[in-house]
Amino acid sequence: MSSMKTTLIHHRRVAFITSLDRLRQSIWVAVAALSLTGLHTSPQASVFAQEKSASPESLTLPESDDGLPGAGPIRRYDWFRNLWNQKRAAWAKVVERDQKSLVFLGDSITQGWGDDLGGSFPGVKVANRGISGDTTRGMLVRLEKDVLALQPSGVVLLMGTNDLEEKATPETVAANFQLIIATLKKHNPKMPIIVCQVFPSSASKSRPADKIKKVNELYAAAVKGDPQVTVIDTWTLFADEKGDAKAAEFPDLLHPNKAGYAKWAAALRPILATLDFVETKPDDFQVEEGYESLFNGRDLTGWGFRDLKTLAAGSTFDGKTASDDGRYVAKNGRLIVTTPPEGRRIQQLWTAREFAGDFTLKLEFRATPNADSGVFIRKPQLQCRDYPLAGPYKMLEKYRAQDWNELVVEVRGNVAKCTCNGETLEAEFKLPDSGPIGLEGDRGQMEYRRIRVKLQ
Repeated sequence: MSSMKTTLIHHRRVAFITSLDRLRQSIWVAVAALSLTGLHTSPQASVFAQEKSASPESLTLPESDDGLPGAGPIRRYDWFRNLWNQKRAAWAKVVERDQKSLVFLGDSITQGWGDDLGGSFPGVKVANRGISGDTTRGMLVRLEKDVLALQPSGVVLLMGTNDLEEKATPETVAANFQLIIATLKKHNPKMPIIVCQVFPSSASKSRPADKIKKVNELYAAAVKGDPQVTVIDTWTLFADEKGDAKAAEFPDLLHPNKAGYAKWAAALRPILATLDFVETKPDDFQVEEGYESLFNGRDLTGWGFRDLKTLAAGSTFDGKTASDDGRYVAKNGRLIVTTPPEGRRIQQLWTAREFAGDFTLKLEFRATPNADSGVFIRKPQLQCRDYPLAGPYKMLEKYRAQDWNELVVEVRGNVAKCTCNGETLEAEFKLPDSGPIGLEGDRGQMEYRRIRVKLQ
């Protein structure tokens, strides 16, 4: 076959695949639209059916980019225009109802989670402001009326994947992201902002891994050092070894299925707990007979900083609910090592007491995706992380990602046996004769609870 014919066939195949992807996306949006026009039993279902021609002009998709904030693509396909106008007109009618909501702003991935986010966060007032097909510039355009008008109690952002399909550069995407962050901060300098890294997809969807990774790097750089913004590593959470989405969680390599949404909810839950949206009641755990608690669940009494080289005692935080820098926080039975605004910051909190002789240490820990921490036993560090993603114990079968796991350390002489949910981490962990117990912070958020010891 001649090279000219081979090239022609290749271009026809590419064109066919692109057309097929467009058709699939249109079908997906059409199905979503059906749920908005009567095939759904929620109170909002009939609202969308009423808004085919009555959308206020200020809510309709602008005819051109002239005078619009930001840069890069704004989609104007007919299906997108109709969806944008319908959704925004319906939301305008429920502004009062949705006041003080935790607002989720995004595209089809957010929209597909449903009005109540699949019931993932019971008791939390949420507002889903995702529009299928939207870009970062489109979200910037609608930010004021769709989000800020609600006086949100917090905002969760997931954005940027559609910009890449429309051939926007990562730098353009990040510039729009920065404008969105700046606008949110100006509106309320105390409102928590949660940034979810762009999920992996596939080059076959015009969303190659290298471009997504670059966008996420630029996002992190844009908010580095900002304590108002928490970044969650939702890229590593979902990416396969090539950096693409997994078909088991993203059947079309773009939109998550039920399992994918469950993982996203689990990734958010620890952060939402730290921000007082969920898990707002004290832990009612009672210490077993023979054990004594090292953490009272209310404050950091008995804990403090030490000199990193000598472990000489330093500042203590008796009676305080947080360390002086706010990195370690006591809340509702949890000792939280918060996500560092810098992205990574190694820090250590230690018991005022030191432990010699034989003892058994028990505690539970929970890690956000790819979080890195550690438990110091006398002085040596036992890695305590989101093991499947951060290692080193990636083969554990009983580890519960983004959920509570039990760590047990049995010290006999100068050796400790360490297990997680009953599975051995270290059979013979070498220890010095005496020393304190410590908790490290590095990247991501780590939480510890039910920290107790039984002296032999």
